[in-house]
Amino acid sequence: MAEGLVTRVKRLVSGGVNQLVDTIENTSPDTVMSEAVREIDRAVDQVRDELASVLANKHLANRRLGETTSRHEELQGQIALAVKEGRDDLAEAAIARQLDLEVQIPVLESAVADASREEKELEGYIGALQARKREMEAELETYRKARQQSATDSAAAGVAAPKDTVEGKARKAEEAFERVMKTATGLPGGLATDKASASKMAELEDLARKNRISERLATLKAAAKDG
Repeated sequence: MAEGLVTRVKRLVSGGVNQLVDTIENTSPDTVMSEAVREIDRAVDQVRDELASVLANKHLANRRLGETTSRHEELQGQIALAVKEGRDDLAEAAIARQLDLEVQIPVLESAVADASREEKELEGYIGALQARKREMEAELETYRKARQQSATDSAAAGVAAPKDTVEGKARKAEEAFERVMKTATGLPGGLATDKASASKMAELEDLARKNRISERLATLKAAAKDG
């Protein structure tokens, strides 16, 4: 996988929305966040292209490995026949060919293993990008609903909507950026969070931690018992 693509994927998954700071000042937050989602789609497509290439190489290496292994085994039988017939010259030629094949087999095995490892890595990148996209889309929908509700409340109160003022635009831009930052990095922004959801997530994390502790303790006890 190209280093540039690796860096891009990691940036999209782990954060790195600093480039949105300048853009958000002159563009609607909705547009900025939508573009962030589209960038993830483009990255997924690029990773899939890379994955297709890796799978093709893996297939070729596997086929070549199978052919080489089969030929090596076939030569073994021919060597035995040559020795039985007293044809040392033929046996030596076959053994020389076997030696050539034996040098190739580890290289082919390594190529297959490398391709399998890269295949798994790329599939993991695709999964991580798709998960990040779902989170961003959820945040975008939340933002749109909040904006619509704000406009409705302002209209009902008979006052100008915040978006009609410079201060309102700046505030909405800041809120939008904080939402994107929170989605992309997991870092808290300045917006109020859902306390009920936060409490449930904290409880779930605590439960998972206790479970990991119990599993590790059980493993250590089992190892001590076996020893």
